[in-house]
Amino acid sequence: MRCGKKPLRLEIVYVFILLWSSLFFAGACKEDDPEVIPPDDNDDVKVFSPVAVTKTNNTKVYVHYMPWFETKETSSNGSWGMHWTMTNCNPEITDEDGKRKIASHYYPLIGPYASSDPAVIEYHLLLMKYAGIDGVIIDWYGSFDVNDYDENRLNAEALISKLDEVGLGFAITYEDRTTEAVVSAGAATTKIEAAQTDMQYIESNYFTNPAYIKVNNQPLLLVFGPTQIQTGADWTSVFNYISDTPTFLTLWYESGEAGENAAGEYSWVYQNNSHIDNFYLNQYNKFSVAMGSAYPGFKDYYSEGGWSTSIDWEIDHAKGETYNQTLQMAATKGVDYLQLVTWNDFGEGTMIEPTQEFQYLFLEETQEFSGANYSKTELEEIYNMYNLRKKYSTDEAVMKVLDQTFYYLVSLQFEKAKVKIDSLSAL
Repeated sequence: MRCGKKPLRLEIVYVFILLWSSLFFAGACKEDDPEVIPPDDNDDVKVFSPVAVTKTNNTKVYVHYMPWFETKETSSNGSWGMHWTMTNCNPEITDEDGKRKIASHYYPLIGPYASSDPAVIEYHLLLMKYAGIDGVIIDWYGSFDVNDYDENRLNAEALISKLDEVGLGFAITYEDRTTEAVVSAGAATTKIEAAQTDMQYIESNYFTNPAYIKVNNQPLLLVFGPTQIQTGADWTSVFNYISDTPTFLTLWYESGEAGENAAGEYSWVYQNNSHIDNFYLNQYNKFSVAMGSAYPGFKDYYSEGGWSTSIDWEIDHAKGETYNQTLQMAATKGVDYLQLVTWNDFGEGTMIEPTQEFQYLFLEETQEFSGANYSKTELEEIYNMYNLRKKYSTDEAVMKVLDQTFYYLVSLQFEKAKVKIDSLSAL
């Protein structure tokens, strides 16, 4: 098209959106701004700053996030990532319902995805916001280009780059077990040296981010374990390489391995609720900072996927009752900080993101716990927006409308967003 006119299809899109917007706007939109017509090519999207969701529960709610998923289009080798395949699953194989064969007992509502996909990141973060979640705690494998650690880091940073626009915070859970592989690959001389390099990277690239979560005026840092660096003296050596000493939490019962560097512990999913009971009764009050947990269930795919034998226990999801019980345990204790375990560990079946099996159940229960005045309605519209992103991914005009919709959503102008989503969905 060199004549300078819009393609006819875009003109039709504009007309349809205008008509549908007018119909919906009359009954649904309560704000003063009547902008529902798609912007012309020369018009800019109106950017709104994020508005915090009002909650009746003062507990800070964070969700543990896995940034490790790859598709054929995003992986370095043109294959599906191992967290969808494990050893023996092939997502190219689909069943009669169109579901891909993935290494999980559960199936994402949007299907298997790439963690770096901007549409997926937008979808995840908006769902979190409207569920009353305050931020993400990212499972982080370090700064070295060993195994898939570099891909995980880049995926995490794609997520981080969107947080400020949505109005959510983030912190890091450091997987110190990766230091062993880093040393084996010859990328560092010792595990402590590897961890020192990682801490310098974290301080330079994350602690300085305005969205980074702080507790007691210091950046929050978790470690999953520790499993490799297991003395207070060694952690002192690690933290001597940075100037901004973190509020450092170890996994429950393991703070002794960090010595005086540990400000506290956080709980996790394990076998049954008696372990959280024990954490709240015996560990919680020992520390200046302690973080509770809530989880929907546990059912790993490791044996079926060919990675290893299954973990020898399982927690029934019980149609949402397990998640509700663990949330209520946190409410009864009155925890200051709660970690939801997890957003998307499909390999262990602890995901609270929407799935075909559970739909929006866990996010609806999160809304109830947090006291966020939203419901399944908002979650469904965010899902519809994701589908529109995929359907019209090459249509600049529609994508511009969806960009405007995003800013309506982050600024809690939901009715305006709904008008645009419903108008596009009706085309």
